[in-house]
Amino acid sequence: MIPGIKNILLVEDDPRDVELTLNGLAEYNLANKVVVVRNGEEALDYLYRRGSFEARTGGNPVVVLLDIKMPKITGLEVLRAIKADEQLKMIPVVVLSSSRETPDLTECYRIGVNAYVVKPVDFTDFMQAIKQLGLFWAAVNEPPPDVLQKETAAKANDEVFSAGKEGT
Repeated sequence: MIPGIKNILLVEDDPRDVELTLNGLAEYNLANKVVVVRNGEEALDYLYRRGSFEARTGGNPVVVLLDIKMPKITGLEVLRAIKADEQLKMIPVVVLSSSRETPDLTECYRIGVNAYVVKPVDFTDFMQAIKQLGLFWAAVNEPPPDVLQKETAAKANDEVFSAGKEGT
């Protein structure tokens, strides 16, 4: 992985949608690694570095692509946890759902979702939507300034610490 390039977290339980999403993102040759988790529980484990993700390196993902209809812990519960947590709430979350139901859409925006995309049924439309999402959130969108400042400060502290160690 290229230093400074953050992961995209894909939270999706349907293997076909995972494959289509990965293919769509790959078409633009984005440098971002896509981490796939299959349910809300795994998503929270990834974000909080628990369980099988305890030793993961790197910061928060550049964006979370989140299905809302999932087993174990729903996407809505994951969204609530992200937006309620001081360390996670600035992560952009894009819901990818087959649901056009007004209550789902309203609840997601009430909680603080950054975008809500209804998965197109047509293959070509689905691929185009995913390519546009990936390009926008991973390459075009600028993260919030305070996130950049914290990361820059943390990196500077790491470099100072490393430089101090090298001299001893």
